[in-house]
Amino acid sequence: MAFDRRLLFYINWPLLGLTLLLFFCGVLNLYSASGFRLEDGMSVAPFYQKQLIWGLLGMLGMLVIMLIDYRHLRTLAWPLFWFTCITLVAVFFMGKTIYGARRWLDLGFMNFQPSEMAKICILIIGARILSKEPDRLNFIRLAYVVGIGLIPAGLVIKQPDLGSGLTILMILGGMILFHGMTGRVFKTLLITIPALLPLSWFVLHDYQKQRILTFLDPTKDPLGSGYHIIQSEIAFGSGRFWGKGFLEGTQSQLRFLPEKHTDFAIAVFGEEWGFVGTMILLGLFCVFLYQMVVIAREAKDLFGSYLAAGVFFYFFWQILINMGMVLGLMPVVGIPLPFISYGGSATLVNFCLVGLVLNVSMRKFLFKQ
Repeated sequence: MAFDRRLLFYINWPLLGLTLLLFFCGVLNLYSASGFRLEDGMSVAPFYQKQLIWGLLGMLGMLVIMLIDYRHLRTLAWPLFWFTCITLVAVFFMGKTIYGARRWLDLGFMNFQPSEMAKICILIIGARILSKEPDRLNFIRLAYVVGIGLIPAGLVIKQPDLGSGLTILMILGGMILFHGMTGRVFKTLLITIPALLPLSWFVLHDYQKQRILTFLDPTKDPLGSGYHIIQSEIAFGSGRFWGKGFLEGTQSQLRFLPEKHTDFAIAVFGEEWGFVGTMILLGLFCVFLYQMVVIAREAKDLFGSYLAAGVFFYFFWQILINMGMVLGLMPVVGIPLPFISYGGSATLVNFCLVGLVLNVSMRKFLFKQ
């Protein structure tokens, strides 16, 4: 079958370019975050090399997803949803424990984290359900949509992985807001959710309660639970306006900053590139998100529009939460910064989701006649 050149014409090239730019910024930052100073020079761990390999695999996955018409996902939504739930259940029996948490399946050649697949799955099933809803959601329809989302979210929280579980619910919540609710439902939720939120304290694990207490006062345990956030704030502050320069960050190079290549990678960036560099990076993320809004708004079918909106909320929440926790504005919940933090499964999923949004933008012309 001949390739339709109009697919290339309608690609959102700014989104593609920004994705690659953010990824290579992340690899550059990882190179610095992987280094530590010794008496006879500097040694560099191979995190940035592994990230490059995962990035290349992610780009390949993005290309494959762009070539397959996204409308086929509507048919695959339910099988994918139940397959994801099965893999999440399998984690409890065959999962691999890393850093004290059982969240991965050992596939032999890699460790696979089903909660990352659950994030993709929830936006596809959400797009399918919401695109079939002709009206704004009433109480019954809202309960149905939220109930579907609670299945994978509950399994992920049970692992325990509270951050990923809440991300799944927030992706679905964003898509529900994008679709719309009746005024009565919206006003009820506006009152009941803040009123019931304090009750969640009684179902949290002890370490999760400790994270909230640490967020309120990190200086209470400066060498224990408050160490991460205190060192992160010192790293950001020591970068000042212009930063210390590439490979010159003392907090990271002298190993004061923990988790510097994963959840706290942006603190390394802030120390070396300062306020100006961090604002430029934040600006790139804003334009990146804006391009997804454009695609969601210009999509010619509801399913494509909801897919783009779901991917927008996936990245929006992760960027907001990661930067918030590193700056001490939110509790630490273990959410990586897309394309900047190290992580194989997350990098693969990030590229695939960008490919999904580009897929929607490429096929706008199919609905014109």
